[in-house]
Amino acid sequence: MAGARDQASLHLTATHRARDWELSIDLAAGETVAVLGPNGAGKSTLLAVLAGLLRPDTGHATLAGRELFRLGEGRSSWLAPHRRGISLLAQEALLFPHRSVLDNVAYGPRSAGIPRAEARELARRRLADVEVAELADRRPAELSGGQAQRVALARALAPEPSLLLLDEPMAALDVTVAPQLRRMLREQLHGRTTLLVTHEVLDAYTLADRVVVLRAGRVVEQGPTTDVLERPRTAFTADLAGLDLVTGARTDHGLRLEDGRELVVGARGVVDDGALRVGDAVACAFRPGAVDVRSAGDGPAGSTLRAAITDVEPRGDIVRVRSALVAADVDVQRFAQAGWSTGDVVDFVIDPDAALVYPR
Repeated sequence: MAGARDQASLHLTATHRARDWELSIDLAAGETVAVLGPNGAGKSTLLAVLAGLLRPDTGHATLAGRELFRLGEGRSSWLAPHRRGISLLAQEALLFPHRSVLDNVAYGPRSAGIPRAEARELARRRLADVEVAELADRRPAELSGGQAQRVALARALAPEPSLLLLDEPMAALDVTVAPQLRRMLREQLHGRTTLLVTHEVLDAYTLADRVVVLRAGRVVEQGPTTDVLERPRTAFTADLAGLDLVTGARTDHGLRLEDGRELVVGARGVVDDGALRVGDAVACAFRPGAVDVRSAGDGPAGSTLRAAITDVEPRGDIVRVRSALVAADVDVQRFAQAGWSTGDVVDFVIDPDAALVYPR
C-alpha cells in the first residue's frame, strides 16, 4: 500500500462561479503543500471540491492516475467521495461518540472491506504511530482535545489514503497542546501526499514542502516554503509572513523605490546578485524587528524612510508602529517616552544588514 501511496500525485483545475473561485493546483507524490490565506480566500472550497463535498461548475482533477471528476467540455464524470481515496482531518476531531477509539480508527478500513480483525489490528498500529495506543478502549467523551485530535489523525491515516486533507487541524487546540500535534504531524506526513490548510505560518514552515497563497479565490503566489515566506512578491503575502516589503529598481547599493527614494542594503542581503543588473525590478523584505523609529530628521541617509504613523498596536513589551509603507517594532517604554502618536511623521530606519533584495 505504501508503494501505491508514493505514486499519489494530484492535479486539479476547477471553477465555481457562485463563489468566484478559480484555481489550479498540483501536488507531487509524497509532497506536503500548505495553503495559506484569510477567511474567504477559497481554502475551504478547495478542500470541499477535492473531498467530493462540493461540485464545481467546470474543471477536472486526477489523483494517483485516477480521474476524480471532469465537468464541462461536453462530458461529465464525478467520482463519489467514498471512492476517492481521500481522508479529511478537520479542526474538530468529529469522532463517532458511540464507538470506542479503536473502532473509530478501524472504521475506514472496515468500510473498504477489510475483515474486522485485520482492520482492528491496523487501527492498533495507527494508534501506536500517534502515541495513543493506551486509549484504544476509551470512548471519545473520555478524551482531552489533544488526545481526540491524535485519534482523528490515526483514523484519517488508517485507510492509507492517496491524499490527506488537513483543515487547520491545530486551530481548536490549546497552545500547549498544538506543538505536540505539530511534531506528530511532521513525523506522520513524511512521504504522504498532503494538502494542509492553515492560517499559521509556523505550520507551513514546519510541515510543508511548498506553499500556495490564496486570495479571493485565486492563487496569488506559490513555491517552496522558504522562498514564498521569506521572499514574498506581493504585499499580501508579506503581511501573512509578518514581513515588511518594498519594491523598486536595483541600484549599485540597494534599490530605488517607486517614489524615487533610495534604500541601502548590505552586500550579503542581495539574492541572485550575479543575475541582477542595475535597473532590474526587485523586491526588498525585512522584519519589523529590523526597523527602528526615530524623530523626523534623526534617521541616517540611505537607510531611512520618512512616513506618517498610521496605526499603533501594543504587543506586550513592544509596540508595532505602522505606516503606509513599513512597520517597526519599538520598545514600549521608548515609544511612550518619545510621545509619538498616529499622524506624526517619523523616520523609519531599516537595518541594511537585515534586508533581503531579490528579483521581483
